Amino acid sequence: MSTENKNTISVESTIHAPVEKVWEYWTAPEHITQWCFATPEWHAPEAQNDVRTGGKFSTTMAARDGSFSFDFGGVYTDVKEHELIEYALTDNRKVKITFSAEGDNTKVVETFDPEDTNPLEMQRGGWQAILDNFRKYTEAN
Repeated sequence: MSTENKNTISVESTIHAPVEKVWEYWTAPEHITQWCFATPEWHAPEAQNDVRTGGKFSTTMAARDGSFSFDFGGVYTDVKEHELIEYALTDNRKVKITFSAEGDNTKVVETFDPEDTNPLEMQRGGWQAILDNFRKYTEAN
């Protein structure tokens, strides 16, 4: 399920795992490298994460064939453990992620400022695919 207003795009998923596990898998670099890509043709060979307000993060996203890679990163502007992550990307776009415990499940909602290069639907689809990858990885481990 996704929603959008004229300034942001939102994607969401309910993960069948408690919020403590979801938080750990979302923030620990050894887990980020296992799920932070949209399709099997891509991977995340490196991740660094200082998950605190003022901390920095960076995840390298790369085509498995070596044809292209980029670093996705920024600075955390607000972090509340097991509840909220907000950050500013290196291009100053804002992202907000909420984690809501629902019994043994956790609802994750990501809302982000779109970039100007790719169509909104492509951006929504890519972020949703990464979130879906996260859900599959977290539920399987």
